[in-house]
Amino acid sequence: MLPGWGRNSRFVRARALGVSRILGTRTAWTTVGDGEFFCPGCGGDRNYQRLAGRRRFTFLGMPVLPRGDTGPVVECAACCHHFGADVLDHPTTTRFSAMLRDAVHTVALAVLAAGGTSSRTSLETAAHAVRSAGFGDCTEEQLAALVEALAADTGRVHGGHCGPGLAIELHEALDPLAPHLAPTGREGILLQGARIALADGPYTPAERDALATVGAALTIPADDVTRLLATARTPS
Repeated sequence: MLPGWGRNSRFVRARALGVSRILGTRTAWTTVGDGEFFCPGCGGDRNYQRLAGRRRFTFLGMPVLPRGDTGPVVECAACCHHFGADVLDHPTTTRFSAMLRDAVHTVALAVLAAGGTSSRTSLETAAHAVRSAGFGDCTEEQLAALVEALAADTGRVHGGHCGPGLAIELHEALDPLAPHLAPTGREGILLQGARIALADGPYTPAERDALATVGAALTIPADDVTRLLATARTPS
């Protein structure tokens, strides 16, 4: 008779099953927070509860001895699956859309501030990019007014280059977004800025400086930034 088979093996398995019904563990969950998150199980924005657990040994289904704490975990209100707390680091779809919209708007302003707003073509290209990103009522005049306000704000645009204040705003808009974008998505934002800069002719040194700051904030290697800027300049 093969090992693991026969009456003795069936008896051992039955006995183990009987023991598991007598002795076991149970986790009691306590809600410690709630909100909205992107559920990787459902694939969309859902409500969640943040749970902390306390494990206990059970005897005949009744808790008898503490076994320690567990969690915290995040429970989806829709699918009821549990996930690690780090799932909350991923933005919701709504939040991600807002982050992307703000990023494109900030990049457009930075490039226009570097190249100036005298070119109607550059303003039209920038406004089209911003509207496509979610600011549906953005106009060329609004962008020009914002750039003028930036130029009047000391430190944001200095000597035609991306000043410390504007560089900080680029990083504030792009740093939180970059980890959640695929490489093609990060490159796409940079290329949008490049097309705005090229709308009125070749890159100026100030525009290259601004686009280099954009690439750094998006964690694109410097060599790839150079390649992408050359690609944007090449007629398709």
